[in-house]
Amino acid sequence: YQRGYHRTAYVEALKRLRAAPNDAAAMAMIGQLYLDGVAVKIDEEEAARWFALAAERGYAPAQFALAVMRLDGQGGRKDVAAAKALFEKLAPSGHPGALYNLGVIALAAAPPDFEAAAAYFRRAADAGDGAAAYSLALLHRSGQGVPPSDIEAARWMKQAAQARFLAGEVEYALMLFNGVGVAKDEPAAARLLIRAANRDNPVAQNRLARLLAAGRGAPKNMVEAMKWHILARGAGVADEWLDDQLATLAGDQRKRVEDAVRRYLGQ
Repeated sequence: YQRGYHRTAYVEALKRLRAAPNDAAAMAMIGQLYLDGVAVKIDEEEAARWFALAAERGYAPAQFALAVMRLDGQGGRKDVAAAKALFEKLAPSGHPGALYNLGVIALAAAPPDFEAAAAYFRRAADAGDGAAAYSLALLHRSGQGVPPSDIEAARWMKQAAQARFLAGEVEYALMLFNGVGVAKDEPAAARLLIRAANRDNPVAQNRLARLLAAGRGAPKNMVEAMKWHILARGAGVADEWLDDQLATLAGDQRKRVEDAVRRYLGQ
């Protein structure tokens, strides 16, 4: 499966089930194939059925996959209570994804349970989950469920960025640039924005364009700046100041910008 031989994976999973009808790993593999729509036609209900069979036999990956499907309403109606019950089975083992999703469920409750969410996010972040570290950073920023602290927000946002969680990369870059909760470091901010911009994040592309146009954190480069501006603008991030800068470019510079955009887009 991991090497892309999906049909072979399907055949081997069926073969394993014929030999051992309670092979939960084989059941989960078939569920994943139906969910992905590879080797077999995509069928969320069938995927959920196979994950449920594996989950009943205590197979943790299937329990998590089924919980996510129930939470998102895939393969049937949305069932938050069923998803929560499955995540709670996995939580004692420190499953980061289960802990993170329990935090999300706590936030979605009426009223939101910020303290429970923060505790779940903290445990998931300690286990290396970037999304949880990002969420915990936001709670520290707003002071919901945890004491308000720019220092703690920056600490967890840095962890999210180090885990390559895209939103965390962007937010930590902005905290570095502005010196919020962390020592101001414009070059480090620029490096993070370059990384996030190349992952097609329009906010990062816009902020990077501004840095390059002003020569902040990186050498001034109007061609690169306008390349990122055009890409961000195409994704819906308007910026009148950068529009004005673009209008000042000479004809040869505009041509270089257009060429740079086409190269980035693979055209």
